[in-house]
Amino acid sequence: MAKKSRRAYRATSAPQRVQISRPARPLATPIEAKEVDFTQEYHYVLEDLRRIAIIAVALLALLVVLALVIG
Repeated sequence: MAKKSRRAYRATSAPQRVQISRPARPLATPIEAKEVDFTQEYHYVLEDLRRIAIIAVALLALLVVLALVIG
């Protein structure tokens, strides 16, 4: 069991009010959204997905062939 502290706690006073000033200028300037052509920006993603699909099909076919040959 933990030892109790005999230190006296001081009474809590009323919370102090703090005035927060606003910045003189805005922190960030708004930027207009640009139209993005995702097919042009991420063309390499489709190439990678196609390559992954080809490898997955090849490995699956290899597993089927090995299962038939070994098993």
